[in-house]
Parts: sequence; structure tokens; C-alpha cells
Amino acid sequence: MELIALVIGVIFLLVLIIRFKINTFVSLIMTSVLTALLLGMNLTKIMTTIEAGIGSQLGELSLVFGFGAMLGRLVADAGGANVIATTLIDKFGKQRLQVAIMLASFIIGIALFFEVGLVLLIPIVFAIALEANVPILYLGIPMAAALSVTHGFLPPHPAPVAIAAVLKANDGEILLLGLVVAIPAAIIAGPVFTKLARKFAPSAFERKGNLSSLGEVKTIKPEDAPSFGLSVLTSLFPVILMAITTIYKMTVNGGATPTKNATMLDQIVALIGDPAMAMLISLLVAMFTMGWRRNRKTADIMQTLEDAVKSIAMLLLVIGGGGAFKQVLIDGGVGQEVAKIFVNSNMSPLLLGWLVAVVLRVALGSATVAALTAAGIVAPLMAQAGVAPALMVLAIGAGSLAASHVNDAGFWMFKEYFDLSVKQTLSIWTVLETVISVVGIIIVLLLSLVIH
Repeated sequence: MELIALVIGVIFLLVLIIRFKINTFVSLIMTSVLTALLLGMNLTKIMTTIEAGIGSQLGELSLVFGFGAMLGRLVADAGGANVIATTLIDKFGKQRLQVAIMLASFIIGIALFFEVGLVLLIPIVFAIALEANVPILYLGIPMAAALSVTHGFLPPHPAPVAIAAVLKANDGEILLLGLVVAIPAAIIAGPVFTKLARKFAPSAFERKGNLSSLGEVKTIKPEDAPSFGLSVLTSLFPVILMAITTIYKMTVNGGATPTKNATMLDQIVALIGDPAMAMLISLLVAMFTMGWRRNRKTADIMQTLEDAVKSIAMLLLVIGGGGAFKQVLIDGGVGQEVAKIFVNSNMSPLLLGWLVAVVLRVALGSATVAALTAAGIVAPLMAQAGVAPALMVLAIGAGSLAASHVNDAGFWMFKEYFDLSVKQTLSIWTVLETVISVVGIIIVLLLSLVIH
């Protein structure tokens, strides 16, 4: 009965979003209520469960997400993203443009959310492609691959941080192992896949792109932009802080934060490595390096921060709605039911986590919602099998990227920006995301042979 309720809930969610065009957040809450009723939950506890799901999901994540959006907007408005991209291209030369774009996208993508990174980089990619006389997609595919892997595998992005919270995994460990997964996945889904794509979808490489869909793009004079080093330092500051904490824990305390007799240094290092605190410190650094240091007035900087928050308000609510649905599934016993089905299965829990996330991604569209729901379902299995939590986060992250299609906002962004048909977008974007997913789970499974 629990699994039937889950299937009905997913179908109901799809119908609301695709057929009736109901707002995603509203649809998730309606689906949560219906699923809770089908699961036979106590009527007096349904809304309490939904509120708990939203609260637990947005507790830390609202800080990470909000500060991240502010940081990204400050770097963008100062011209830092443009400096990072153009400097790398100058260093690499036109023969290695794909590598330069991918590296720039990877660096920018670590600090920025996928949508923000895409909007920032596309004008740069278009300009470089025209100057170098190469197809827009020749550079667009490596860019999208790099942004996508950071979104799926690396904290402080919402999905990895959110799954880590559900599965009680260490963010720093996820970051280090995530880099091991993300870099090969980006190379295979970027430059390598581009060669194949030109053979089976040659017409897509003739498209000239659609810059009008970007709206107003700020142009910064080179002499007014920050230096390359400062731009990279500001963008990567959260990653640096979390890496310091992780390395300290692994070398001094065996990978854990001591709860008893912790020294002041232990406490300080743990504090600055917390994703929310790392983002807050990094935001303050960005306010100085990309704001006050550039003689921007405080009121102007605050307006930038306010605009950044406005742009992610609905995304925050959608993530909260995903948390509500996840909580209903957990409290309603769906996770235990799935665990019962696979209790005697020989399938790797990591592979199962990936598979559940793939199915939910195809069904729901949102990578974050698919990842959160999958995490809630496989958490009991992970505990039974003794799988490393960080690897399960990466397995689910890989699954949540697979087969992006018409119910995913990223699909339509890629289609509109590159001026492709639906068929061309399916043959490029959908395949690209699936390649990342498959390469990701293969690397995770290989890592599981040495990490337990």
C-alpha cells in the first residue's frame, strides 16, 4: 500500500505540474497532503509532518542558498566571472578553448548555483565562440557539463548539502570525494561528448544561440573589473574554508569533530567549516573585495544582496516543498517498505540509491527534489548495509542528474539560450546529463571498493 501511495503521489504531482501548470511549490504541498492521506497517517499530524519537513530542509539550507546567491551576484556585478573566463582563455589559447571554458565554468560553478552560472557564462561563451569562429555548442557543452557536475556533486550546492543533512554525511568529505567524481565526469560529458554530439546531432551545432533570452547583461570595462586572483579567491572562499576544516579533522581528529574535550582550535575550525558559516564569512569577504574595495556604496551593495534573494525566493520554497514530501514518505513508512523489498537483494545500496534517484528525476524533473526524496527512501538501507554516507550522497547526486527532459527547468534554459528545437535539446542536453549520471555512479562504485 505504501508503494502504491508513492506512485499515486508522483503521478498526481506530474499531472499538477505538467497538465495543469500549477506552481511547483503548491503542487508539492498538495501532493504531500494527498500522499499522507493515502498512507493512512493521523489527520492531526499531517500538517505537523509537512511543517517539520519544510523546517528541517530549510534550516541550514536557507542560509547556504541565500548567502550563495548573494555571493554569486556580487562576483557577477563586479565583473569577476568575466575576468576568470577571459583570463583562462588567454592563458590556454584558442586551440584549447574547451578546456579553458570548462575550467572557468568549474571554478565559477563551485561558488554559484547552476542557473546563475549559466546566465553568467553564456554571454561570455557566445562572445568567445563568435570571435574564435567555432559553433556555440562547441563551447556550450563543456560549460554545461562543468556547471552540472558542481551542482550535483559538490557542496555548498543545495542538493549535496541537503542530502548530506538527511544522511548525516560530512560535507568536507563529500567535497573531496565529489571532486574525484566530478572532474572525470565533466571531461567525458564535455569535450569527449562534444565530438560524438557533432556526429549524431550536426544540425544543433549550426545554431547561433539566442542572447535576447538573457535579458539585461551588465558589461564591465576591463580596467574597472577585479583582478583574476581576487575573483578566483572570492569565488572559491567557501570551498577553501570547508577544505581547511576537512583536512584538519582528517589529520588531527581522525575525520570527526570531538564532542568532548574539544580544544578552542577544534571548535573554531569546526565553526568556519560549517557550510552556513563558510558562506557567511565568504559573503563578508565578497562584500569587501567586490564592493567596498571597489568604492561601491553600502546602500548599493545591499541592493545587490536584496535582488539576489528575490531571485531565489521561489527556489527556496520549492526545496522546502521537496522536504515536506520527503518527510511524509519517511513518516508514512515508504522508506521501510522499500527496504523490505530489497532486504534480500544483492544489488548494491549505492546502485539502488542511484536508481531510485534516476526514476524520481525522470518523474519529477527537479534534481534537488529527486535527490531529497531518494535520500529519504534509501536512508534505512544505507544504515543496514554500512555504506559510507558520503558515497551515498554522491550516488544519489549522480542519479538526480540523469535524463533531464521537459519537466526540468534546466532543459528549457538550455533550449532557449542555444536556440535549439526540443528534439535537438533532447539529443544534446538530455544525453549530456545522463552521461554525467552514468560516469558518476561508475566512479562512486569504484570508490566504494576502497572506502567503506
